[in-house]
Amino acid sequence: MSIVQEYLHRHSDSLLADLRLLVSAESPSTDKRAVDACGEVLQEIMVRRIGATAEIVPRDEYGDHLVFTVGQGSRRTAILGHFDTVWDIGRLPIKVEDGKLYGPGVLDMKAGLVQAIWATKALIDLDLLKDREIRFLCSSDEELGSPSSREWIESEAILCEQVLVVEPATSHTHALKTERKGTGRFDIKIKGRAAHAGNNPEDGVSAVHEMAEQILFLHGLNAPELGTTLNVGIAKGGQRTNVVADSAELNVDLRVSSVSEARRIESLVKEMKPCLVGAQISVTGGLIRPPLEYTPANQALFSVAQEAANALGIQIEGASVGGGSDGNFTSAVGVPTLDGLGATGVGPHAIYEHIIISDLPVRAALLAELIQRF
Repeated sequence: MSIVQEYLHRHSDSLLADLRLLVSAESPSTDKRAVDACGEVLQEIMVRRIGATAEIVPRDEYGDHLVFTVGQGSRRTAILGHFDTVWDIGRLPIKVEDGKLYGPGVLDMKAGLVQAIWATKALIDLDLLKDREIRFLCSSDEELGSPSSREWIESEAILCEQVLVVEPATSHTHALKTERKGTGRFDIKIKGRAAHAGNNPEDGVSAVHEMAEQILFLHGLNAPELGTTLNVGIAKGGQRTNVVADSAELNVDLRVSSVSEARRIESLVKEMKPCLVGAQISVTGGLIRPPLEYTPANQALFSVAQEAANALGIQIEGASVGGGSDGNFTSAVGVPTLDGLGATGVGPHAIYEHIIISDLPVRAALLAELIQRF
């Protein structure tokens, strides 16, 4: 066992205590007051454990983002994570059962943040940080698609040599996330012409009929062999059963594995034409998060992570996953990025969301070992 592993195992109870404190500070993305209160708890842990210099990035509508800096030198690494969650306050209890800690946002992704704090603390206390600067980029709106943090994250990332994303590991396999699909959304509004469904239906143009035709068109664009999926998640139209519907609306989810495929789909969807004479279609939206592709730079970073794991006597694999993260942004601007370095567990966004307690010091040691190799 390395000195870092031994250190983190020795302090595993304190690591768990910090995690329970952060999870107890519930932080649903849409509640700015709660998110900012959670940010204050995160600041307290950061300052107490690693003496980090804190910088608040204020936001009016969403929670404030936070930057923490530790160390100084010519080599700068970013640790990227978010402290907002999908859970309303009081929705999930915090409990320990069978070696697992359950709670709102414990896996996605407060455990990853606490592991990163303790990985850094181990490097500081063991005099292994050397001439490295670590910047923790902690955002407050990731679960909403990062509407107020994307540009900030990108501008911070380009000042760093690599970005380590402490989102949870892949469920069940514990693999790192070397590829993530890009995510997008389209909102499609359809306008028809109302008429009496019994007396003069021929005078109407059914927006619901047009909607049905467009759903078939959209699902026909699915190309799973290319990693492309479209899903019409919401379809609604009309007001009365005896009236030819004059309006309808579709909300569509997009997932793509490459930027080129995203551009192709965006073009096809935005150029949709009505099938019925007299119907009108308007499309808004597009790609929200670019894909995290397995670029040569990202491949090289993953290879370093495998070397770090081998040095600790563990093995890790890489995986491609469908969901996006803020790491998609940093990879897209050309900064080597590796995701899934957070906690092990199952159930992000599910009522059984939990982490495996015994793995907390193991994953923290992996992150510390990885940072030492830069």
